[in-house]
Amino acid sequence: MTRSDLTDKLAVEKGLKQHIAEQIVHEIFSYMSETLIADDRIEIRGFGSFVNREYEGRPGRNPKTGEIITVKSKKVPFFKTGKELRQRIMEV
Repeated sequence: MTRSDLTDKLAVEKGLKQHIAEQIVHEIFSYMSETLIADDRIEIRGFGSFVNREYEGRPGRNPKTGEIITVKSKKVPFFKTGKELRQRIMEV
């Protein structure tokens, strides 16, 4: 499902105008992005949680040249499914 699919479905099922549904979806994703940028956790009961995982820097190798390089530390968003969603997926 894409973002536009989500806005279309929201508009049809809730009887909203398309631009209102787009604003709602945009705001939700904006708040979620701001929360992750602030390094906070997002938890949606029954669905799952989003959290930033931190990875330390490490030595690596450029596969093209074979040169040893240093891979910088980084933060990556991680999603973990909730128990209810995981059970519903397993039932299908």
